[in-house]
Amino acid sequence: MSELADEYRLEYFEEEGFVRKECPECGDHFWTRDETRETCGEPPCEEYDFIGEPGFDEAHSLEEMREAFLSFFEEHDHERIDPYPVAANRWRDDVLLTQASIYDFQPLVTSGETPPPANPLTVSQPCIRMQDIDNVGKTGRHTMAFEMMAHHAFNSREDTDAEYAYEGEVYWKDRTVELCDTLLDEMGADIEDVTYIEDPWVGGGNAGPAIEVIYKGLELATLVFMCMEQDPDGEYELKDGNRYSYMDTYVVDTGYGLERWTWMSQGTPTVYEAIYPDMIDFLRENAGIEHSDEEADLVARAARLSGNLDIDDVDDVEAARGDIADQLGVSVDELRDLVEPLEDVYAIADHCRTLAYMLGDGIVPSNVGTGYLARMVLRRTKRLCDNVGVDAPLDELVDMQAERLGYENRDTIRDIVRTEVEKYRETLERGGRRVEAIAEEYAESGEPIPREELIELYDSHGIQPDMVAEIAEDVGAEVDVPDDFYSLVADRHDTPESVETSSEDEDERFEDLPETEKLYYDDQGRTQFEAVVLDVFEREDGYDVVLDQTMFYPEGGGQPADTGTLSTDDTTVEVTDVQIEDDVILHRTDENPGKGEFVNGQVDGARRRQLMRHHTATHIVIHSARQVLGDHVRQAGAQKGVDSSRIDLRHYERITREDVKEIERVANDIVMDNGQVTQEWPDRHEAEAEHGFDLYQGGIPPGEQIRLIHVDDDVQACGGTHVARTGDIGSIKVLSTERVQDGVERITFAAGEAALEATQEKEDALYEAAETLDVSPEEVPETAERFFEEWKDRGKRIEDLKEQLAAARAGGGGDADEVELGLEDENATAVVDRIDADMDELRATANAISEEGKIAVLGSGQDGAQFVVSVPDGIGVNAGEVVGELAAKVGGGGGGPPDFAQGGGPDVEALDDALEDAPDVLRQVQDA
Repeated sequence: MSELADEYRLEYFEEEGFVRKECPECGDHFWTRDETRETCGEPPCEEYDFIGEPGFDEAHSLEEMREAFLSFFEEHDHERIDPYPVAANRWRDDVLLTQASIYDFQPLVTSGETPPPANPLTVSQPCIRMQDIDNVGKTGRHTMAFEMMAHHAFNSREDTDAEYAYEGEVYWKDRTVELCDTLLDEMGADIEDVTYIEDPWVGGGNAGPAIEVIYKGLELATLVFMCMEQDPDGEYELKDGNRYSYMDTYVVDTGYGLERWTWMSQGTPTVYEAIYPDMIDFLRENAGIEHSDEEADLVARAARLSGNLDIDDVDDVEAARGDIADQLGVSVDELRDLVEPLEDVYAIADHCRTLAYMLGDGIVPSNVGTGYLARMVLRRTKRLCDNVGVDAPLDELVDMQAERLGYENRDTIRDIVRTEVEKYRETLERGGRRVEAIAEEYAESGEPIPREELIELYDSHGIQPDMVAEIAEDVGAEVDVPDDFYSLVADRHDTPESVETSSEDEDERFEDLPETEKLYYDDQGRTQFEAVVLDVFEREDGYDVVLDQTMFYPEGGGQPADTGTLSTDDTTVEVTDVQIEDDVILHRTDENPGKGEFVNGQVDGARRRQLMRHHTATHIVIHSARQVLGDHVRQAGAQKGVDSSRIDLRHYERITREDVKEIERVANDIVMDNGQVTQEWPDRHEAEAEHGFDLYQGGIPPGEQIRLIHVDDDVQACGGTHVARTGDIGSIKVLSTERVQDGVERITFAAGEAALEATQEKEDALYEAAETLDVSPEEVPETAERFFEEWKDRGKRIEDLKEQLAAARAGGGGDADEVELGLEDENATAVVDRIDADMDELRATANAISEEGKIAVLGSGQDGAQFVVSVPDGIGVNAGEVVGELAAKVGGGGGGPPDFAQGGGPDVEALDDALEDAPDVLRQVQDA
């Protein structure tokens, strides 16, 4: 019996006449109104029982089912809230994608640190689960993109001494099950046929009893009662092997699959026909997939049994497919030929919806984080289209889903898809040669290409595993492609790019100190203040000074710390750095001002003003970039400085010179408007509701209230210091742009005095170039272009002269020694010569000699001792071996293919002796 068995003995079950049973097939315990029921009702214990016979009174579309659910819970005293983006890292720093509705409220709300936006509430949250990618299309029920309809209640125990942002109980298990039961009844379900399976839930350090709601073989909902936390001394050991104990907060965390409820209402062969009817019809017609009535019936019968297919649970998908074929009375090949094209079509429709969510919510494809996951889905979708014969452009397919989902940035979505498809095509051209080499290597060894190699080929080159299999088959190599290949790849990247951690040891140092009062928020232009030294901690290279209040800004949000001085009546100490730990600000000084002393603090005003200009300019630059490049642009990192600052932006193309000029124009228009820069501290939920999650460009602040900075139309949550008006910045000058990684563009810029200095430095460089060229600054570009063309022409003439010289030498114009090697098989002659020239001339001369049918052995002492050996066709001398022997004589190495090789070493003094030995080396290589 489960350790949590008592948690499932609900008053509601008793009042409604439920009985608890154990499934003889799987061993799970479940609750049912039907005393004669034997199994739990979930596949593989039972088959789907609704295909062709819908389980609800009326058929619903996705939109209709969503509204029915949300309206039901509004009628039952829940407040409807808007869904969050699918990019969970927009408001969390510990995950990438939204995988459940509870993600919207973690970790701040579920921990009790901040209140929920409503309590209780209901939401239909778009989610993406990359771990389901390999199941999509095969099982008939899995979708990677889905909406989790949910209702949540946030409770805290009344007997707790701690303070939480909500208190008391809203409702708990009985009411949750009652609401689910009532909804099913109102939808027309036969509630006698509904089973509630006991399945304790664990995840992310929390746990609790949970109930799976099964109807006609389909899991429609999961009711999770999150009430426990991981505790080494906890009373309960759960299925993950960890121990847990009850916590002060307890949360109703439900998940109702919108797609499955819609499917249940329609009874279509798979969930895909229910949720993507128009797109499935389009894809089938485009790919030329047609079924006779007999084939369509077979597909429907197979769909009933496909609940047994789950890559997470089935060791061998093909074996499971074989079992289905046996039950249908057809061969595995016949079943595969019939359903695999459909599986590809289903996956394409689902993946396009996933891409629409990702790109619509501003995710830009790249090589890291959410960008990598988007790229992986896009490339797999393109490959599926090619496999099944769908020739519609991928951007049009994604746009179909983006239009249905109501995204307004559809032009940008299509641009991104087109750009990515072209990048993928280029990647395949480059990576194909790499795959051929690997396949040949494993073909020779007789071993299959391992899984790790497949994943690395995909990770580094974007090569899909089925493409690897095709190339491997051509050269006789084997490939073992795991059924869960794509989920394995996703696991590599399904973690945040960076998660900050803190040292517990450091935290303990300051746990008895009060929070430092931050004066820099009251008057950001002020640089002088008075304070009391609360404590001093010695460091290896100085001291950490804690004050009761401070004007010194600690490093954070990409803004460097202030510097300055702390003065007492007796001494003045230098503040070289400022850090913050658990709201305690540490002033790092060169000397000890004395605990309990009264100090006068002085911030370096010029430095502070320039940092304020650059920080405010950062807001303006990213705002201007979004105006110019598109709303998908988001901050990927920033660093403010005194002389310049930089901001990294997520963008799918290179930033052009024209883009830079327009960004500068928009930014300086904002500066010249001299608008007021304001700050406010609103409730975080109100701020998110009004401005969205683009607030968190520079990170996610904790707390019920967050600090917002308004600059023109830009609003960001920000803890930095800023100028009072945009005109205080002076001007903004973009210094450079560069691609720091695929999908991330860096803009380096300067503001205020730094902008003037940077402009003057560039002008100085231009004037120096003009003076060197003896032209005016305006004529520098044209003159430089003319000089460059003349330089290229001169280089071509030099190469021509080198080739002519090489030909002359090959024809006997030099002092070369011709050696008859006396080989048995051919009348081979070698030309051995020292030519102190660069490698280009050496190679040209060697090629000219070998074209005359002679072996060339040339040496040069111009840059160390270097050799080139060229062997004509038909002569059994290996040039690589010859070079290796000669190079060893001068203290180096080298090699190459049999017909042409080069190498050398540092010992120029030994060069002539090595060339003198060349004939013997040639004969020895031949003899070997």
